[in-house]
Amino acid sequence: MTDVVMPQMGESIVEGTLTKWLKKAGDRVERDEPLFEISTDKVDTEIPSPVAGVLRDVLVQEGATVGINTVVGRVEEAGGSAAPAPPAVAEQAPAVEEQAPAEVRPAPQPPAPAAAEESAGPLSPLVRKMSREYNIDLKQVKGTGAGGRITKQDLENYMAQQGARTMAASVQAAPRPAPSLPAAPPPPLEVPPVPRAEGPRTRVEPMSAMRQKIAEHMVFSQRTSAHVTTVHKVDMTRVAKMRGQHKEAFRQRYGFSLTFLPFVTRAAAAALRQFPIVNASIEGTNILYHNEINIGIAVALENGLIVPVIRDADEKNIVGLQRSIVDLSTRARSRQLKPDEIQGGTFSITNFGSFGSVFATPVINQPQVAILGVGSVEKEPVVIDDAIAIRSMCYLALTFDHRLIDGALGDQFTGHVKHILETWAEEIL
Repeated sequence: MTDVVMPQMGESIVEGTLTKWLKKAGDRVERDEPLFEISTDKVDTEIPSPVAGVLRDVLVQEGATVGINTVVGRVEEAGGSAAPAPPAVAEQAPAVEEQAPAEVRPAPQPPAPAAAEESAGPLSPLVRKMSREYNIDLKQVKGTGAGGRITKQDLENYMAQQGARTMAASVQAAPRPAPSLPAAPPPPLEVPPVPRAEGPRTRVEPMSAMRQKIAEHMVFSQRTSAHVTTVHKVDMTRVAKMRGQHKEAFRQRYGFSLTFLPFVTRAAAAALRQFPIVNASIEGTNILYHNEINIGIAVALENGLIVPVIRDADEKNIVGLQRSIVDLSTRARSRQLKPDEIQGGTFSITNFGSFGSVFATPVINQPQVAILGVGSVEKEPVVIDDAIAIRSMCYLALTFDHRLIDGALGDQFTGHVKHILETWAEEIL
């Protein structure tokens, strides 16, 4: 048997929450295949199996928080003695039976959903609960999780689709009003009521460990910093034309697309050198000036947000910055980031424009003193020299800590970023 332990995901990490088992007792697992997911106050990630074999013991249940190096399970290595296998299965059988009543709803359910659960593969307790609560046939749900596993989001998407189909069918089946005489006014349009999904009106679901940490950090930031946001309108036409000229050659040469974000990051890094106080932090009554420029890039995940850090961002060109952005965001979404890759940031950038937002007022990522928000780049009519021209425009929103940065300095910093982007001259390829 090989013990599987809660790993230490960084020097300051002393515990972790086991959020989900990706395998169940008795399942075959390959070496380095994801075995379970954990969440710490630094990062969420998947933990691979140390050996190939069969998961025999699950010692820590989902949702439990344990210290590092705690044994959470045991894997019987492939080729090992098979003698201990029957007792392990026999010992675990009662545990499964003991948990079953907690998942059963008070009202009896038809056997069909239970049969569907068996054919749907390993399911989280939440997915099982939702499928029984809403009487969902899991055979009809396409899983998008690891190995085709059905997730909570898959169930919600399925219910939304079913609701839309039901409403469309109701509209088609609604009786038409009898024709009225020409002199009579037309009858009022009757809209059939939208059918309400069966089940309780509300459901209670605990926050994930990541969502709890995000909530704590956001409230802490609002309590700590005096937030002020300044918004500057930037003409991105020069950058847009250069990007349009080179994006296909860029993709063929480097294997990934060229976006607007590395241009903004490059301009912000240059402005941070010009205004080092924006790259600083506050410690008590002291100002800490950071010699390194480490820019965090906010990445939206399925269930939250994470800010991996591009270290020494001022030393990278457009190619290097785009490569770092693609690498960090890809590994963030696949839960492959290391704890030190989300620490040590001195300034942050959030690109809400990728979701179509024009501008927003982002919250400072503590202990930093500023964050730059990037809106969508859109073509607009603009007056230039008393003539109307079509330009690619974008809003930059700088939220800064007014305890340290005055409004004039915040505007000067954002104005410097604006100037670099509007007069861009640096080669890309």
